[in-house]
Amino acid sequence: MSEPDVLVEVVEGVGRIRLNRPRAINALSGGMIDRLSRAVADFAADPAVARVELTGEGERGLCAGADVRELRQLVLDGGDPADFLGTEYALDLAIATFPKPYTAVMRGITMGGGLGISAHAVDRVVAPDSLLAMPETQIGLFPDVLMTWRLSRMPAGVGTHLALTGEAVNAADALWLGLADRAEGRLPAPVLAADHAWATECYAGDDPVEIVGRLAAHPHPAARAAAATLRSRCPLAVHVTLAALRRAAVLSLAEVAAQDLVVCSALARRPDFAEGVRAQLVDRDRTPRWSHSRLEDVTPAEVEACFAA
Repeated sequence: MSEPDVLVEVVEGVGRIRLNRPRAINALSGGMIDRLSRAVADFAADPAVARVELTGEGERGLCAGADVRELRQLVLDGGDPADFLGTEYALDLAIATFPKPYTAVMRGITMGGGLGISAHAVDRVVAPDSLLAMPETQIGLFPDVLMTWRLSRMPAGVGTHLALTGEAVNAADALWLGLADRAEGRLPAPVLAADHAWATECYAGDDPVEIVGRLAAHPHPAARAAAATLRSRCPLAVHVTLAALRRAAVLSLAEVAAQDLVVCSALARRPDFAEGVRAQLVDRDRTPRWSHSRLEDVTPAEVEACFAA
């Protein structure tokens, strides 16, 4: 018999959770989210557990995110995405408010839902190979799992850049951005921490079209590359992401979790999500056909509709 996708044990007062789906970079299925939720609740209530440690099996990373192919199929079959997403966000919030020390070892790829179960911990450990990102705009979604709360509180412009483009950061930048608390091993040189003035200049305001215009006209090559990246992302998702990020700046974590459920459920029901996952993870042709051809084609009413409960 094969091992479970989530391994849970208590060793000398430490509640150990190990994600055990390495071939999928430990992507979180609905069943895995349920198992994690039970483990976190049990460890919180168990007086024999003094602290918790989260790790991932395999060399590629802690967790590539939620299993969006499973979520896509649920939607295509007529299911309600809020069932999957609500359980996931409740888990993330439980980790953010966990009453005991919770260590997340964020080796390798830690993205999307993987950040939801790690970036809200009180002890976040990165390594030389760590790559952290919220790449949802490339599949028609937005940075959920309570991450807009953190992204909106990063240095001016940088959080917006990471949210809209989905660009990954290394361990050194993760420490600077407050996504990690400590590191193990010799880290690569920081990128954004060393040179981010262009992001501060370009990512002001609430209009993605104006932001892209400033990026495209900026002399820094990183800015122009960001403009090209944003033009390739789902136009509606980029607009919704910016709106969600700006709102999150004045919300509590619990309020962000509630916003995430409304917004991500709305986006998951739209054809852009199924198409984005098809292009990135099913057919892998990397040529999604979005509902809107350009950022300029998205209307304010369409964006606002995604926030309507």
